[in-house]
Amino acid sequence: MSLLTLIAEPWPDYGLVDSGHGRKLERYGRFRFIRPEPQAMWAPASDSWEADGDFIGASDEEGGGRWHLSRDVPRGGWHVRWEEVLLLAQNTPFRHLAFFPDMAPQWEWMRAQVAEGDQVLNLFGYTGVGTLALAAKGAAMTHVDASKKSIEAGKANAFLSDMADRPIRWMVDDAAKFAAREVRREKRYDGIFLDPPKFGRGPEGEVWRLEEGLPGLIADCRRLLDKDSKFLVLTVYAVRMSALAIGEVVRQALADLGGTVEVGEMAVREEARGLLLPTAIFARWSRG
Repeated sequence: MSLLTLIAEPWPDYGLVDSGHGRKLERYGRFRFIRPEPQAMWAPASDSWEADGDFIGASDEEGGGRWHLSRDVPRGGWHVRWEEVLLLAQNTPFRHLAFFPDMAPQWEWMRAQVAEGDQVLNLFGYTGVGTLALAAKGAAMTHVDASKKSIEAGKANAFLSDMADRPIRWMVDDAAKFAAREVRREKRYDGIFLDPPKFGRGPEGEVWRLEEGLPGLIADCRRLLDKDSKFLVLTVYAVRMSALAIGEVVRQALADLGGTVEVGEMAVREEARGLLLPTAIFARWSRG
């Protein structure tokens, strides 16, 4: 396995402006927001941040808290673009802005792998930016998320991006159960990417715990790939887990397919000084 760092660079509608003292200042389109960031243990470049909103986290480490927003921030969201994808950014109760900009290097890498008509599965797909990034390159997408609200947001982003007519299956379903059913149906995919949470519930109350469920889910993903498949990308956020550990799970599950496994960290480059703010770990397999 090779170890590397994937760096999300600023683009016109997103940038990590500054970070430090446990917080980060970001721009999403025309607005700037401050959010908690425990890994920003250093001092910020500037002692004075101007922002349109600030997320004040709760005291428990499991999350919680609330946004304090200026009157100028549209409560219904505003448009942000990444390449061909136009999406609705929004201040969610979970401190996110309805998409994850540090995923940009993964989207770019997967876009280089796919060809017109390739079948790609996106598990835990959230609001569909990754799905639309690949659909723009001609992939036929299957997008799975347990949240009906996230699926509706994905469909709305497809409409905004003029991709409502692309071959995308939008599935409100438990990701692990869906993958297991696809195995029983003897389906196959050219590529799979998944971003499982630490803990979650399916639409029928199914309980997901990452450490317990990940090995079985990756095993099912292997059964959905074959000798002609091109990639699998796994990203993991907010857990006390090593990239080497998830890389070994992927390596063992896909060993018979040959190819290459890469593992490492994902990070965002700060605009103020070029510092790298780590965000997640990943493991990915490719045919080449």
